Amino acid sequence: MSGRTTIKNCKIVNEGEVIESDLLLEDGRISKINSTIEAQGNVIDAEGLYLLPGVIDDQVHFREPGLTDKGSIKTESLSAIAGGTTSFMDMPNVIPPTLTNDLWKQKVQIAEKYASANYSFYMGSSNTNIEEIKSIDSSLVCGLKVFMGSSTGNLLVDNEDSLNTIFKESPVLIATHCEDTPIIKELEKSYFEKYGENIPVDLHAEIRSRGSCLKSSKKAVDLATEHNAKLHILHISTEEELSLFSNQKIEEKLITAEVCVPHLYFSREDYPKKGSLIKCNPSIKEKGDQVALRRALKEGYIDFVATDHAPHSLDGKSNPYMECPSGMPSIQHTLLVMLELVNQGELDLEDIPTYTSHNVSSRFQIRERGFIRENYWADLVLVDLDSEQNISKENISYFCGWSPFEGDTFHSKVISTFVNGKLVYNEGRILESNQGMQLEFSR
Repeated sequence: MSGRTTIKNCKIVNEGEVIESDLLLEDGRISKINSTIEAQGNVIDAEGLYLLPGVIDDQVHFREPGLTDKGSIKTESLSAIAGGTTSFMDMPNVIPPTLTNDLWKQKVQIAEKYASANYSFYMGSSNTNIEEIKSIDSSLVCGLKVFMGSSTGNLLVDNEDSLNTIFKESPVLIATHCEDTPIIKELEKSYFEKYGENIPVDLHAEIRSRGSCLKSSKKAVDLATEHNAKLHILHISTEEELSLFSNQKIEEKLITAEVCVPHLYFSREDYPKKGSLIKCNPSIKEKGDQVALRRALKEGYIDFVATDHAPHSLDGKSNPYMECPSGMPSIQHTLLVMLELVNQGELDLEDIPTYTSHNVSSRFQIRERGFIRENYWADLVLVDLDSEQNISKENISYFCGWSPFEGDTFHSKVISTFVNGKLVYNEGRILESNQGMQLEFSR
């Protein structure tokens, strides 16, 4: 971790403002922020570039163990740093599901060898693993994932007593996937009777319905309120759900929410062009929902942005609706999407780190990351806000080989990414791999 890097002449976007300054990185951390730092060690002239805290993605599916034909901790963390994401929190729906502390530790051991971004892993929940949940190490486990909707294997928690016990006993923040399974199954059956396996993909917005989301999210909020539990609802997708949340300061909130990049960027109007590539759960819904989600992010009812990065083979995504898996790769493009919304006048540049880094760090109580501050770990990204690029197979890095953003044009570019003070990505090239560290939490 030794070595020094001086970043000169950059515009720092951090904590609600943009300032011109230099930075000195030393032994993995930001040792000095000042406008007149003497050049030391490796010197980077960042004239004309903007420096932001690295993105912290609290919801990814890196597919390991058991699903590495789709991706792995190694491949997907490389895509992360290529897009300016320097820390990730990985979900438990792998094979076998992460339902015990021993299985959680096995994932950490894989990441220690192969992760190119900083990492943490959720513990999964089931109707029967409450004793494992009680023994979670809250200083190292980012959270407890609860599927209150459709899931695979035995990760679906649908027993009322189990749900109450989990919300009462969890020593860490509870992150929920909220969709009501009976509503979805009934709608799926109805549309299958009408269309067979070839259900038009845009009807995914109706099958994974707004009613199923609202019912399940309200139930989670009620449980958290009853048990005074720290709750975070993942990937909000409807305007109606926004009424469940407040816009207090994040440190004052018991219940928080996020929006994922696909729901911010796409709407139902994109299904004719993108097709099953944007099929995800919860579904991408109406244009009005997209508008409401963007507004809620700006106003603080939604607290931050994630991806729900979930790679699948292109062959699988080409199947008829009933056989087509939900999910898409997006972690390489998180920051580009957010900066494109700035370019369109939808969001303000100085607020982007709040949505991508600050609030994630504050909510999960991540130790010494997520802000550009002296003595914090140097997880940083340099971007050019005036560099048009068309997304194509030639410039995507996903192991699965495709992106829902292919054919789209962005007006910014990730130039350099630093993880723990190391320049790991620069101008389209991976320079250093396996530099990730395990995230620690101040709890």
